[in-house]
Amino acid sequence: MNVPDIIIAVDGYSSTGKSTFAKLAAGRFGFLYLDSGAMYRGVTLHAMESGFAGASGSIDTAGLLASLDGVDLHFEADGLHIGKRLIEPLIRSLEVSSLVSPVAAIPEVRAWVDKRLHLFSEGGRVIMDGRDIGTTVFPNAELKIFMTADPMVRARRRFDEMVAKGESPSIDDVYKNLLERDRIDSTRETSPLTQAPDAFVLDNTDMTLHEEIVWLQGLIQGRFSILG
Repeated sequence: MNVPDIIIAVDGYSSTGKSTFAKLAAGRFGFLYLDSGAMYRGVTLHAMESGFAGASGSIDTAGLLASLDGVDLHFEADGLHIGKRLIEPLIRSLEVSSLVSPVAAIPEVRAWVDKRLHLFSEGGRVIMDGRDIGTTVFPNAELKIFMTADPMVRARRRFDEMVAKGESPSIDDVYKNLLERDRIDSTRETSPLTQAPDAFVLDNTDMTLHEEIVWLQGLIQGRFSILG
């Protein structure tokens, strides 16, 4: 299928499989995949390792912001790096998950991340997922998708993912963390998580990943009048 050089914005709640969906779609349709959520997790990891964020949830905002210009946070073929160090395994931990929403709620952090995402996406033909891609980062994206699923289904997916990585989380803790992230993401003052008026809703509670990609292909064909 000959897909035009568009930007596809994928927003939605945590653990709806946005990144997996966007990665597969990028490969299927020949797009560049950018993971905005990973960027915020990378900033959060930097804040934790540099002493700007503590387990109690306290954040030294001034210290963090002063340090950002010296942080070489970038994507390579194998994932997100700080400098030469691959940080993908670290940014998916429950510790980072517990702090990423308050860090991402800082307006200056969002501006720092948005600036880099725009640089990465110059030229179009990009699919990007996050919380505010279609509403703030790329409000003029040609195609916007908002992903959702039942909260307990999302918690179970996140739990299974962590167990597969050798962690031993409590399903109750994962569920509570997910609901708290939903609350923070949806109520923050700067760029809250919200469905763009022109976004297409993808509720994947009972869908397989294959079914999601078939849904996307049909959406693209219909939206851009592509016959094959």
